[in-house]
Amino acid sequence: MSDDYLIIEDDDLQIEDGEPAARNARTPWRILIVDDEPDVHVATKLALKGFQFDGRPLEFLQANSASEAHHILGAESDIAVILLDVVMENDSAGLDLVEFIRGDLKNHTVRIVLRTGQPGQAPERDVIVRYDINDYKEKTDLNATKLFTLMYATLRSYRDIHIIEASKRGLERVIGASAQMFKEQFLGNFASGVLEQVSSLVVGGLDVAFSLEEAAAATHDRKEMTLVAGTGRFSKSVGQSAWGILPGKVSSAIEEHRQRGRGEYGFWVEGSYVGMVVGNSGRASILYLVGEGRPEEIDTHLIQIFVRNVLIAVENLYLRNTLVDTQREVVYRLSEAVETRSNETGNHVKRVAELSKLLGKAMGMGEHDVEVLRLASPLHDIGKVGIPDAVLNKPGRHTDDETEIMRSHARLGFEILQGSDRELLRVAADLARDHHEKWDGTGYPRGLKGEEISLVGRITAIADVFDALLSERCYKPAWPEDEVLALMQAERGKHFQPALVDALMAHMPEIRQLYLRYSDEPVLELPDGGPS
Repeated sequence: MSDDYLIIEDDDLQIEDGEPAARNARTPWRILIVDDEPDVHVATKLALKGFQFDGRPLEFLQANSASEAHHILGAESDIAVILLDVVMENDSAGLDLVEFIRGDLKNHTVRIVLRTGQPGQAPERDVIVRYDINDYKEKTDLNATKLFTLMYATLRSYRDIHIIEASKRGLERVIGASAQMFKEQFLGNFASGVLEQVSSLVVGGLDVAFSLEEAAAATHDRKEMTLVAGTGRFSKSVGQSAWGILPGKVSSAIEEHRQRGRGEYGFWVEGSYVGMVVGNSGRASILYLVGEGRPEEIDTHLIQIFVRNVLIAVENLYLRNTLVDTQREVVYRLSEAVETRSNETGNHVKRVAELSKLLGKAMGMGEHDVEVLRLASPLHDIGKVGIPDAVLNKPGRHTDDETEIMRSHARLGFEILQGSDRELLRVAADLARDHHEKWDGTGYPRGLKGEEISLVGRITAIADVFDALLSERCYKPAWPEDEVLALMQAERGKHFQPALVDALMAHMPEIRQLYLRYSDEPVLELPDGGPS
């Protein structure tokens, strides 16, 4: 990806239908008055009557001593300004309270204004240097006009610091969320993780009014807009076209912005927020958030930053998926070439792949390892390319020499695939070598026993035998299902790992459906008398 791909012009970022509404526009600024003179409380509130900053009024909390202020500050965390007397219970009560606020409470955002009627008790220069306060005033200097100016300046400072802190917290969440996203390797998991993380971004702050109820993630590749993850009502529609699922005006707005070309867009439609980024290829990554209220501007900006990081990961995932699809096609073509030589049923390798995936999950393999196993298992018989046709397709029983030649395909398959740096081929090499080993140690080529056999080899072994028995071959007819299952049980602890036989039996309903999807005639009988 070129560097200029990441450059987003300022003009590309758009907030439409007006700026997001200010969060909690009427929530008051909380002001704590700490003074042992009742008249100071009355005069302060009178002087600031009707005062507003950023459209928000003031709410006054009152303490008549430093000890009362201790209690209030321990219970309240959203005080914006403290108007603090110096001399109360003792000559240093106010200064001691400053040290409590900054030191014990670790509160560095609240603005502290010292007010004193006895400046000689606490010289201004000394106090400003020694204590973390924001202003120092003599009470005689604070007329209504100066108090208005003081309050405006301190609230502006508090607001700006609060925005910086919120941005810091949000950016930390963006970094953490983005890091988590880059760990994902499958688009479905990735998109679900995006919704989880963007929810954290929106509702993870301290003062959020936007309540996220439902969300959807989609991709638009010029031809189709597909829902790749969703919460709420969208969760049941993952993998489907998003055109009939997202509201019509939302879909139209998304298409309109996609056609504008490369850029980063944020807009509101019918009370819901859409964040999307269109890349160089014209493909769009889309987040659709349904909730009550609106995120304030800072959260909208964080979502845009996150979406930009998401796009990078999505592009990488598409590239990865393209490579995986190419690998899968090469594997299947090689496997089908082997099938053609051995006259095996057309869907044998596909069924073995899906059976292996199912059994891998049942054995506790992680999603990544299961997917690698599914992709690698079709290569289990790749060594048969080295077996002569006369032996490979002989309809009758093999001689001892022919049996040795036939058994050599496990070793040949391992030799063909070994030594690769690619995980897929390393796993394929192991299962090609081990899929004829037996749990009791009587298998070949190495006579391994129990867990000496690789797990992928054990899984592919039972999947291969199970499908081979159910399929017609040049040397035998297909077995009925009940006879196959009886043999599986008889070979439990002998040919096959007991836990794998148990897993096979437990998942027969899913296996029957699998055989309907990848059927050769005949297919497994269904319990309800379905097709056979």
